[in-house]
Amino acid sequence: MGLDTSTKKQIINDHKLNDSDTGSTEVQIAILTKRILGLTDHLIQHNHDEITRRGLLRLVSQRRKLLRYLKSENTQRYLSIIATLNLRK
Repeated sequence: MGLDTSTKKQIINDHKLNDSDTGSTEVQIAILTKRILGLTDHLIQHNHDEITRRGLLRLVSQRRKLLRYLKSENTQRYLSIIATLNLRK
């Protein structure tokens, strides 16, 4: 359940730091958040899909690590991405 190219480009354009940015921490967190929301919707309908549940937990863990890194490096950017994506922290 990956993201299509146009959705990914839109996320990158919304969260990039400069014109050549495609993989900054903010972009990675935004892409992971979109994938997490998609998998969450899937699991609501198919609640016995254990493989997807494991993948979802892996993505959540990866996003948490990136958020922890961003918080330690630049608190202002961390607070900005939390507010933009409506994440709890």
